[in-house]
Amino acid sequence: MTSRERVALALNHEQPDRTPVSVTFVPEIEKALREKSGISEPDLGVALGNDCVKTCVGLECSFYAGARPEYICPWGIRWRWAENESGEYTEIIGPPLEGDRGKLDSFQIPDPHEESQYDSFRRMKDLYGKEKWLIGSSQISIFEAAWYLRGMEDLMMDMALEQEYVDSLMDKVMQFPLVASCKHASLGADMFWFGDDVAHQKGMMMSVEMWRRFLKPRYAELFAAPKRINPDIKVAYHSCGNCQAILDDLIEIGLDVLNPLQPLAIDPFEVKKRYGTGLSLFGGLCVQHTMPRGRPDEVRSAVSRLKKECGQGGGYILSPAHHLQADTPLENIEAFYSEALRE
Repeated sequence: MTSRERVALALNHEQPDRTPVSVTFVPEIEKALREKSGISEPDLGVALGNDCVKTCVGLECSFYAGARPEYICPWGIRWRWAENESGEYTEIIGPPLEGDRGKLDSFQIPDPHEESQYDSFRRMKDLYGKEKWLIGSSQISIFEAAWYLRGMEDLMMDMALEQEYVDSLMDKVMQFPLVASCKHASLGADMFWFGDDVAHQKGMMMSVEMWRRFLKPRYAELFAAPKRINPDIKVAYHSCGNCQAILDDLIEIGLDVLNPLQPLAIDPFEVKKRYGTGLSLFGGLCVQHTMPRGRPDEVRSAVSRLKKECGQGGGYILSPAHHLQADTPLENIEAFYSEALRE
């Protein structure tokens, strides 16, 4: 069974030969894995055993995307490089729409029709399209894109007090993932991935009513767009945190796959029990404790349980609940793959 066949079966809620696997890495981890293994494969995850290959376009690509110490991304956002005890990251220091709401009138998003930005997907399709499940992605789709541009505090105040402005801002930024999803559908993507972190570890960042006012109809439009081009394409959505309050709504508007099931925020096993026949799950392995701080045997035990309980009957892709971070021991990654790929 090819990876592509395996994932297709799982996402149609049928039992594949083994649970599909997908892992992504921050740059420090990818560098360390390549140095230790000598792997030169264009997609490191493929060489390690991933069943999925993912490429991205849009604001999602602005992380780690410029020179030190600061850079401005194609969306006009100023970023800076920062360090912690285990690695580097980038953070926003200059939202271009901060302050005067009149700035929105002249603001233009990057051109989603520009062809060269899709060359990475074309290359991955040429390399892996017959064997692997191909994912196109434009996360930071609506809510996060809006606050990255406006600033979190200003946007949240606007959502309460300046709703017409927020409508205009969100309508503008969502055009990028809308066009990108349709482009990927026409290029042959098996899945398109949208995403906005709308929750924290205890619950939603906003009321469900406010989410329904601003985001539900826009997500419905995004989810439907690529399916009009390819009815078989799967639609995935990413939100860290406990977004359980909106899962019924997301299913109602056509969501196929939920990511990342951050286990210290939302119980993947309970979600599987409640939604397992109508919603596929992608993620579930803790990157806050198990992967960085657990022993290899604890990693194997967590992976085994996810395979057994979430993978039963299909509807699940085994994955850490985010990119593996720079504080993850390489032996834990080896333990993950050794257990994940065992039939």
